[in-house]
Amino acid sequence: MIRLVDVTQHYGVKPVLRDVSLDIPPATRTAVIGPNGMGKTTLLSVIGGVLHPQRGHVEIDGLRRRSSVENELEIRRRAVFLPDRSFLPKNRTGREFLLGTGRLYEVDEMRLIDHAQRLLDLFDLGHLADSPIRTYSAGQQKKIALSSALITDAEYLLLDEPFSGGLDPSGILALKHVLQRLARMHQRTIVLTSPVPELVAEIADRLIVVRDGEVVADGTLDELRRQSGFTGNLNDMLHKIIFPETLENVDRYFEGDHA
Repeated sequence: MIRLVDVTQHYGVKPVLRDVSLDIPPATRTAVIGPNGMGKTTLLSVIGGVLHPQRGHVEIDGLRRRSSVENELEIRRRAVFLPDRSFLPKNRTGREFLLGTGRLYEVDEMRLIDHAQRLLDLFDLGHLADSPIRTYSAGQQKKIALSSALITDAEYLLLDEPFSGGLDPSGILALKHVLQRLARMHQRTIVLTSPVPELVAEIADRLIVVRDGEVVADGTLDELRRQSGFTGNLNDMLHKIIFPETLENVDRYFEGDHA
């Protein structure tokens, strides 16, 4: 269980998150969606322990983040946070990076070697496995970063915009299926962000919609449909919740042609 209690996060005087309280059940796929600049990454960074909120707190499996060195270390054994633009050791090879990350998370050596190769094959990186990461394209660097999160076998995967960063259609397809099966078959808890609802609606069993630092909708797709009172297709419903002003702006734009 991930729990946020009255979390408020400021950058300077501007509140980016405002009194956010959430419970994220285990073994679920939760997508945090909403317009850019509205608090999605900040919310995930607070859950991931990168940011410490000015007010409120985060608990993972009943352990409060940053409450003690022991609690924080235990949380970090259970949860991995992958930012949108993650640090990569550019002079190391992809294989070295994956093996080093797995050892940091104390993955069994025999499983680690096999798992690293399967991840390299999954994301079509086998031919680059022993080349320095600096020689990888932007999309390939995104794939090796995602592989570094998956190789940890962590119970909680916190992924900031995993489908961005030049990930190609093959990589998107592979990642969607992997996340679905990890939650369903291996009881992993996955929380990810995306500004594009279409990308995550088919893999998430729960959606959290953030606007202006507040949670404006939270629930399964059916629950959001009932909350919004919208009976149309899924994408239109999500657009109504997330971008209510966009179609109005489009209409106003074309009204200028008739002025």
